[in-house]
Amino acid sequence: MHPGPPRRAFRRRAGRPASDHPFPGASTVSFRLVLLILALLYLASILIVHFRGRERLKFRRQVFDHSGFFAPYNVLMYAFSKVPNTPFPERARFANLDSLRENWQGIRDEALRLFDEGFIKAAERNNDASFASFFKAGWKRFYLTWYGEPLASAAALCPRTVALLDGIPEVKAAMFALLPPGSKLNPHRDPFAGSLRYHLGLATPNSDACRIIVDGEPYSWRDGEDVVFDETYVHWAENTSDQTRVILFCDVERPLRLAPLAAFNRWLGGVLGRATATDNVGGEHVGVVNRLYALADRMGERRKRFKRAAPRTYQATRIVLGVALVAWLLYPWIGRG
Repeated sequence: MHPGPPRRAFRRRAGRPASDHPFPGASTVSFRLVLLILALLYLASILIVHFRGRERLKFRRQVFDHSGFFAPYNVLMYAFSKVPNTPFPERARFANLDSLRENWQGIRDEALRLFDEGFIKAAERNNDASFASFFKAGWKRFYLTWYGEPLASAAALCPRTVALLDGIPEVKAAMFALLPPGSKLNPHRDPFAGSLRYHLGLATPNSDACRIIVDGEPYSWRDGEDVVFDETYVHWAENTSDQTRVILFCDVERPLRLAPLAAFNRWLGGVLGRATATDNVGGEHVGVVNRLYALADRMGERRKRFKRAAPRTYQATRIVLGVALVAWLLYPWIGRG
């Protein structure tokens, strides 16, 4: 008996697709459904971050802010945090930081020597994306350690402070931070909830005129006094006194209830930290994020010089590039015609 036509050939003759899937296109629908669910979860996490606390950024800014990009991860950190989700967790919960407060005068001596010699400064090569907006307000820093080994310059110039920090593994990053008189840091959220922020007053105005406001709650720096706060709440700072403020500024690993999650958070913090590393002096490691930021800054400066030198050519070039981009996007449909 002559065998009948193959099943696939029969389907083609009958006008049916050759696929064996009972619902052609179902995989595409499933993929789109997964994307929709992920987008909704992402938006939900942004809403949680946005409405967390009393102070908020404008919603449009929150959606596109760097803290929005980390919102899903941050919600996970909040859910499994060992310490209460409040702007100022109790300092007593961080007994491992006591040695810093107990030795604050020795730390201050090293910080003031660096200050006098001009080592506490803004990034000289625009390669510090994390604090680029702060530099415009006169804020300055000197890195001690940054998610890894201490910086070589710090180990050489302030060995006592570096040794103290080295004995506290929960401290992932540390620096001396300077806020000059008459300066203000605008409201913002820090992006990463895997850590909490620690400040130790070293040389401060000892006045309410120099303060930080976290979710509407003020804290004024005092010499020898310290505080822990959650930097993913909206916060801002000002120094309306006539004296420069110098503090020890640290990122401290957030305590978590699940050991595997704590290990993953430690790993991720290290990856992000190495990518955002920068230098105090030339020759020290600069992470890929800051190398790209510096490159973008140089390209931006060249663009501005070109715009000032040849404004008409600059505008014409923008139009040509815009038309070329639109043509490239529409080419598949235009070509069919």
